[in-house]
Amino acid sequence: MLRIDQYTEVFVAYLNDKLAIKEPANLYEPIHYILQLGGKRLRPVLTLMATDIFESDHQKALDAALAVEVFHNFSLVHDDIMDDAPLRRGEETVHEKWDVNTGILSGDAMLIRAYQLFENYEGETFRALAKLFSKTAIEVCEGQQYDVDFETRDDVTIPEYLKMIEYKTAVLVGAALKMGAIVANASAENANRIYEYGRDLGIAFQLQDDYLDAFGDPKTFGKQVGGDIIENKKTFLYLTALERLDEVHSKQLQHLFSINPQDPSEKIETVKQLFIDSGAAEATQQEIEKYTNTALEHLDCLDVKEENKTILKEFAQALMRRKV
Repeated sequence: MLRIDQYTEVFVAYLNDKLAIKEPANLYEPIHYILQLGGKRLRPVLTLMATDIFESDHQKALDAALAVEVFHNFSLVHDDIMDDAPLRRGEETVHEKWDVNTGILSGDAMLIRAYQLFENYEGETFRALAKLFSKTAIEVCEGQQYDVDFETRDDVTIPEYLKMIEYKTAVLVGAALKMGAIVANASAENANRIYEYGRDLGIAFQLQDDYLDAFGDPKTFGKQVGGDIIENKKTFLYLTALERLDEVHSKQLQHLFSINPQDPSEKIETVKQLFIDSGAAEATQQEIEKYTNTALEHLDCLDVKEENKTILKEFAQALMRRKV
C-alpha cells in the first residue's frame, strides 16, 4: 500500500501522460484545461487504493481511475453551465473561459472518452466495469435533475435531499472504489461492501461541501462562498434551519430564498446567521460525522487484512477535517 499522496502522484503522472491537445483545438483545449485545474483527485485515488487493498496492483486500475476522473469532470463542466457558475477550483469555468456551446460539446466528448477507457479491459472485467459505470452515470444524471427540481419546489424534505446527494455525488465515490475491487477480482460481497463504504462517505463529503459552501474560507474553498445561497438551493443546512426556526424567522428564510438581489452579500450573511441561530450549522456537522462513522462500520465487515483497512479509515477521518 502507498500513502494517499503517493497514489495522487501516480494518478496525476498518468493523467498528464494521457492528456493531449488534438484537433480541433477548441474541442480538446477545454478538456485539457478542466482536467489540469487540479482538484482533490479523490475518486481516482480511491480506485487505485481499492485495487491494492484487495491484494492486486494499482497500476492495473489506472484506466478505470482515469475514466472516473474524466466522467467526474465532465459532470462538473455541465453542472457549471446549468448553475451559471463563474468559478471552478478558483479559476474560470469552461463556459466562462470559452462559451456555453464549447462547454457542452467538450463535456460530451469527455463522457465518450470515459467509456472508451474501459475498452482497455478484457472480458468479464470490461463487462462489470461498463455495467457499473452505466448504472452510476444515469444515477448521477437523476441526482442532478433532482437538484434542479428542488430549486423551484417549496416542499423538499430532508430524506429527498439526502437521496439527491446520494445520486448526484455519493454513488460515484462508491463506484470508484468498486471499480478498483472489480479490477482486483475481489468477491462480489467485498466489492459491494467497499461500495457501501464509499457511498456513505460520499454523502458525508457532499454534506461537508454544502457546509463549506456557506462557512468555508474563500481562499481555500476554491468556489464562490455562498453560491448555494445565491442559487436558492435547498441544502441540508436550509431544510434543517426551516424545520427548527420559529414561524417569523422561517418565513424570513423562505423569503430570502425566493429573491435574487443584485448584490447578494447581505442575503448571504443573513442566511448564514439563521443557519447558526437555528442550530442547522451544528446539526449539519453532526450529520457529516454520522455518515462518516457509518462508512467506517462497513470497513469492519470487509474481508481483507486489517492493515489494508487503515488507509481507508485515515481517508475518511481526513475528509471530516477538510477545508477545501
